[in-house]
Amino acid sequence: MNAVAEIRDLRVEVDGRALVDGVSLRVTAGKVTALVGASGSGKTTTGLALLGEYPAGARVTGEVRLPVGPAGYVPQHPGTALNPARRVGPLLRDIARTRVRALPRRERRAAAHQRVLRALSLAQLPDPEAVLRRYPHQLSGGQQQRVVLAQALLLGARLVVADEPTTGQDALTKQRIVDRFAAVARQGIAVVLLSHDLDVVRALADEVLVLRDGRVVESGPVDRLWPAPRRLRTAEPPATDGPAELPAVHGPADRTGLPGAGREVLRVGGLTARHGRTTVLRTSALTLRAGECLAVVGRSGSGKTTLARCLAGLHRGHDGELLLDGAPLPRSLRDRTRAQLAAVQYVFQDARAAFDEHRPVLAQVARTAVRLRGAAEADALAEAVTTVTGLGLTERHVRRRPAQLSGGELQRAALARALLARPRVLICDEITSGLDAVTRRGILDTLAGLLRDRRGLSLVLITHDLGTAAALATRIAVLDGGEVVEEGPARRVLTSPEHPFTVSLLETSTRAT
Repeated sequence: MNAVAEIRDLRVEVDGRALVDGVSLRVTAGKVTALVGASGSGKTTTGLALLGEYPAGARVTGEVRLPVGPAGYVPQHPGTALNPARRVGPLLRDIARTRVRALPRRERRAAAHQRVLRALSLAQLPDPEAVLRRYPHQLSGGQQQRVVLAQALLLGARLVVADEPTTGQDALTKQRIVDRFAAVARQGIAVVLLSHDLDVVRALADEVLVLRDGRVVESGPVDRLWPAPRRLRTAEPPATDGPAELPAVHGPADRTGLPGAGREVLRVGGLTARHGRTTVLRTSALTLRAGECLAVVGRSGSGKTTLARCLAGLHRGHDGELLLDGAPLPRSLRDRTRAQLAAVQYVFQDARAAFDEHRPVLAQVARTAVRLRGAAEADALAEAVTTVTGLGLTERHVRRRPAQLSGGELQRAALARALLARPRVLICDEITSGLDAVTRRGILDTLAGLLRDRRGLSLVLITHDLGTAAALATRIAVLDGGEVVEEGPARRVLTSPEHPFTVSLLETSTRAT
């Protein structure tokens, strides 16, 4: 079968560090080639090479034969591929118009619109007309990802490179995305899948290449490498009977000995949030107590991120009551005092987009202590070094710019930056969803340690993954269609759910494990 694109003995080096070294692969039409490996193994660098893209300042050797015709790219962090100043509708219609130029002029508008709706439907986005009216920031991470997939489908690409396309997706939507890419391959399009999710790879891939430290350490047909590629077995999480069986890392009883444990820190009352005139979130009372982890779970687009952004002052379009230590918390971060800004910190799903690409990571971490606590720059820098090293990074790593760090490294740096504010409430939005099993487990262990060791710290964990919620949560709130349909102690929700949607979410997650 003819190759759509090919790489031979590729080496990409930046500042003397080899991101990939000696990688070769052949991408054929109608087949799915998966590149798997831990965070920082070289998957994304290899995938982007198929599109003729390389990091700034890279020294490249080897041979890369690019595809003839358009190629699509679905990035791990989809917000970087969308214009924040344009609504989704005009963005997609501009692409669609290039595909209908052969039609009579009077038919082009309607034909382009139908192509857009069809692409959004194929990308598993419900209510596409509502999505078309929104800006990218008004979409969840999972919705943004599917809009980018729709862009690739509209292009008529012969090759689609998908970088962690199921990141941030619930189990049901993940299966639909797998089905969608399988259908794309059946249409004769070559798909290159970059993923740490071995279940997705097993379900979708024809060929698998395992990368470690920029080198291919194992490769072959998926049937030969499974039940799991030998070099990745150590990265697999331990087998379970489903998320309901995972023990909580801590619970209220673990922290009752601490001064102030159990005291109410944050209260949300009757919150209604809107995007324009469309109501996207309605909640009754939610409370967060000192030392607790409240996990907010639900499918992509259920309102989880909107709730988190309301708490952080990043979404002003809402009514209702927000109380911090019993005092009103302004809706907009622009109206919050420095102490209030420090008290509620947000760690974004897309850690890379949260950093200035032109400044060293360590300087950006330290800046939080200067800006929000008034610390001297030298003291802030020393505290930043101590914090990042405590989270498993080295000072040498964080003195680099963001482009030179892996996704897992940047996520830890983003966590360190938030911790330098010494927050009362830490909001973590899908911060483990794009990470391999080993890195994900390390982040969860880090969060559990922070809750155990930092007095007065509470956590709001936004996640689609019930296994992640089970590992950390004291309480769980389940969102569906913008409403809290169930809320209660984590073990009760995971073992004896009361709402039909929670039951279906647990069943779907169990089947996916």
